[in-house]
Amino acid sequence: MTTPINSKNFFKQACIFESSLIGIALALGWAGDINPFASLYFSETAFFHGIIATLPIFVIFLVLYQLDLKPLVKIRTLLLDMLGPILHRYHWSDLLILASIAGISEEILFRGVIQPWMESSWGMLTGLIVSSLLFGLVHAVTRLYFLLAALVSVYLGLLLDIETSRNLLIPIVTHGFYDFLAFLVITHGYRGLNKTNTHHE
Repeated sequence: MTTPINSKNFFKQACIFESSLIGIALALGWAGDINPFASLYFSETAFFHGIIATLPIFVIFLVLYQLDLKPLVKIRTLLLDMLGPILHRYHWSDLLILASIAGISEEILFRGVIQPWMESSWGMLTGLIVSSLLFGLVHAVTRLYFLLAALVSVYLGLLLDIETSRNLLIPIVTHGFYDFLAFLVITHGYRGLNKTNTHHE
């Protein structure tokens, strides 16, 4: 069985770690002469698009989460064993805050800096693919998870340009909302698993 993350200060540490990615984005942006916030601006339409764009990948997540294929069961077990014992302690509003910080910081780094940096050197398609592979690598808890994360990154990268002008807000909203819903599913699954185990004892 996978050892759960053991930290009483998980929420604080996770928020600090995710927020630190903005600092990395600023440093990389300085090195590559890229403004991480150049394509970030608020509009109600972009926010709405971000929410709607969450639905397809969340439905796919739910389907994969329920399948009993060995590689998918391994991922589900990892999520429940590592994150379940931590996330179930927190109120949904805490999970929303953490998911929002992750969505903002990771998108500013990968879609605000790395993707446009790669695009400026190798073109839009190669930039999208390379930045998505890097995104997959930093999320690679298993080989399949690496692939799934990279595919999600491609999707988020494409969301940058679904409006007439590039807007980083769309993938930020989609990423954050998706993480929040996934946190809720993991929390619900962990609590349900504990209830089942309690009844069997």
